[in-house]
Amino acid sequence: MRRIAAVLAGGFLPCALMAAPAAAPAVDSGAELFRVLVSLLGVVALIFFVGWLSRRAQARVRPGGRKIRVVESMPVGIKEKIMLLEVGGTQLLVGASPTGGLRTLHVLDTPVKDDPTAPAQPTIGGFRDVLSQWRR
Repeated sequence: MRRIAAVLAGGFLPCALMAAPAAAPAVDSGAELFRVLVSLLGVVALIFFVGWLSRRAQARVRPGGRKIRVVESMPVGIKEKIMLLEVGGTQLLVGASPTGGLRTLHVLDTPVKDDPTAPAQPTIGGFRDVLSQWRR
């Protein structure tokens, strides 16, 4: 039994000595800190550049036209909704779903008038509007 323990200990001891770490090389902490800061500034600059680029891309897309107007929209399911569209004085009730696209449900003979007594629903603005309300 002692012989087995000595053989095992003799095998593990050289392996343990070989696995011992050598002296760590000297690290220039100033240069390493400079490299980390430059990398961080590069990432932050990239984030601002992508934000600027996305704002410019959104400015070129015109939301809606002058001839077609969405009078009202109401969700009727998780992904389905109905919309009241006005095209050249004619109002159409349209159903929209991801699987069936758009389908005309009804063409109204007399246009539906806007109800001035209906409470105005708050519009959901962008992140800037939400942030300005949160600061108050």
